[in-house]
Amino acid sequence: MQRLPIGVQSFEKLRRSGDLYIDKTTYISRMLEEGTVYFLSRPRRFGKSLLLSTMESYFEGKKELFRGLDISSVEEQKPEPWISYPVIHFNLSGGQFDKEDGLRQMLEFSLSVAMDRYGISKDEIQGEMISVRFKSLIMKLAEQIGRPVVVLVDEYDKPLLMNMAERPDLEEENRSLLKAFFGVLKDADSFLHFVFMTGVTKFSQVSIFSDLNQLRDISMLPRYAAICGITEEEISECLLPEIAAMAADQGLSIQSCMDRLKENYDGYHFSFAGPGVYNPFSLFNALTDHLYGSYWYESGTPTFLISCIRESGILVKDFSDGISATSDEMTEYRTGDDNVIPLFYQSGYLTITGYDKTFNEYQLGFPNAEVKYGFFRSLLPSLKPQYSGAGRFSASRMVRFLQDGDVDAFMTMIQALLGSIPYYEGKAPQNEQQWRNLVYVIFSLLGQYVSAEVHSSDGRSDFVVENADYVYLFEFKEDKTAQDALDQIEKNGYIVPYLSSGKRIVKIGANFSSGKKTLDEWKVE
Repeated sequence: MQRLPIGVQSFEKLRRSGDLYIDKTTYISRMLEEGTVYFLSRPRRFGKSLLLSTMESYFEGKKELFRGLDISSVEEQKPEPWISYPVIHFNLSGGQFDKEDGLRQMLEFSLSVAMDRYGISKDEIQGEMISVRFKSLIMKLAEQIGRPVVVLVDEYDKPLLMNMAERPDLEEENRSLLKAFFGVLKDADSFLHFVFMTGVTKFSQVSIFSDLNQLRDISMLPRYAAICGITEEEISECLLPEIAAMAADQGLSIQSCMDRLKENYDGYHFSFAGPGVYNPFSLFNALTDHLYGSYWYESGTPTFLISCIRESGILVKDFSDGISATSDEMTEYRTGDDNVIPLFYQSGYLTITGYDKTFNEYQLGFPNAEVKYGFFRSLLPSLKPQYSGAGRFSASRMVRFLQDGDVDAFMTMIQALLGSIPYYEGKAPQNEQQWRNLVYVIFSLLGQYVSAEVHSSDGRSDFVVENADYVYLFEFKEDKTAQDALDQIEKNGYIVPYLSSGKRIVKIGANFSSGKKTLDEWKVE
């Protein structure tokens, strides 16, 4: 049994403590062969910080930390192995970026750390502007040490993402500072050995992606698809004892345990051809706790993304049905753009599920059950913000109603939920979408406990819920009658696929009244 590195972001600490390390150093060798300036986008909690820490130790020539790893054998074949380069490391994953001057202070701190490490005084650095001092430091390090400089930037976009919803003025200020500061890397190219930047989102307005035109984005390249995350092959090589222990605790076979881990934490694809990967944070937590928890999703609240759905007019069912996007739409986001799909993809709430080479078009969907159900649970309060009395949603309670055949109790709860939606004058289309989105989310969340399908095409009922004893066919109408909904179930033969199931088939027709702002009637057969 191994100790799993949950939350460990220091490569040196991990290696010296003997924690499990899944070897990703072959990707560093590959990058050095192919270029010198890179950008990588990955969702949070996918190991970006550990990757940069690994690079820092490598470029500092800490040979002993890499014993037995792929890059060690590559390095030993070089005429001059384990060369030590000066490194400037900017870690922007943490900081008070929602405060005035918070970003500037963090950049100043990172420069000070580098100066102290290499014995450079403030008097040796020229310029009043922070960007000028950054360039001066690069040039001074290269001159003093006699080798070009390595610049590592972790989570460059955190100062932007933190302020998008509440402080757009501060986001604009931080963006301008980032443009000026990292824009100097282009002019300092002759003094640089290697540059690597990570983030969640690629903002098209930030000059590092326009001015720094040699920056190579490897985020969607198949040969770098598994640079972060854990593949099936790596699980088989490194984690079978931990899976066996979890299976024993859960009373499952090893294969059944692996299947559940796959359902909950696998499914991320960052290219059209590369391997899929598991979320490492969730997988390590699950194997440590021996529980199938919502670890990644609960580690951060997607407040801004939820508000994007409410304001963009996106239908919630599109996230399950699949969303089409070109590679350009997926890799860049422009502040204020109506297309928020890049944010959802790059943040990890959507992943690549298909690819059409003819049109260079990707199909996007939820990667796994943890993200899908966590997303719907977070979305529910924004669709129905009033939690009280009969309007309190409980998926397990609603499933029990259907297990007992109590359709009226089930529909009464939906009626109460819809009746709690706030309505505003002059926003009827938005209100109609709200109730449809709410019903969709309710039925989707039932899928955690029973077979619940959500349909939208002709020939199938709106919603189907199936348990050990019943098959429920739901059809919803607006400003018509419950009988109209039942007639559609009968006319279109929605029950036919379930006639041989041996279960009791129950048809439910319901009507939403735009005047009453909730269900005004339902009928059951």
